[in-house]
Amino acid sequence: MKKLSEEKLLQERERLSAMRKHEEALLRQGYGYVIGVDEAGRGPLCGPVAAAACILPPDCEILFLNDSKKLSEKKRELLFDEIREKALAYGIGLAEPARIDEINILNATFEAMRSAVDQCRQMLTEKLQETGIPEETPDPSPIVLVDGNKVIPGLSLPEESIIKGDASSLSIAAASILAKVTRDRMMYEYDRLYPGYGFGKNKGYGTKEHMEAIRRLGKTPIHRVSFLKNILPEEEA
Repeated sequence: MKKLSEEKLLQERERLSAMRKHEEALLRQGYGYVIGVDEAGRGPLCGPVAAAACILPPDCEILFLNDSKKLSEKKRELLFDEIREKALAYGIGLAEPARIDEINILNATFEAMRSAVDQCRQMLTEKLQETGIPEETPDPSPIVLVDGNKVIPGLSLPEESIIKGDASSLSIAAASILAKVTRDRMMYEYDRLYPGYGFGKNKGYGTKEHMEAIRRLGKTPIHRVSFLKNILPEEEA
């Protein structure tokens, strides 16, 4: 990360302070922890949908933390490691292409989100136990902040959804980076396993080159069959 002047550093800290307002308000209401949740990869033609959940300490400072879509790949990679180092807890859930075809992309996304939240809570529990806090100490109730206009069904926790939360909530922004980098790394590996589709570049999205490759080479085991109906003849999809 580049070194900031005092003026730029002050501006950056003011921006981060504004992005902390959702979390601070909920903590004042008595919630013990705020779990930010976001996803990556709902729109691509192939690969999993990834979801992440993240709890940041109230005083956590991660410069340049923002919506993953507003950051360069290099900056996302650097922030990915810093978030995992500084977070109180995090979790990453995946729903594979076959599962997406089976229950549709929205339900698969919710399933990945529930898995991410479960992993995050488990990591938090383990960390609390490692610090020597007695097991009988009640865990202050957490609340989940979800990016978008829908809460996660089937979650036994209070929830709030925030439209464009990845740009206005620090914990959701952190989750967006965890989900995005995790999925992008998988797509680079798939690019090696299935050459010719450009997965390393297009990350599975339906670019012109990707769709032409599907028509030329056929689908791969990581393609979402339900997403290919307008690309391949029905008998091939």
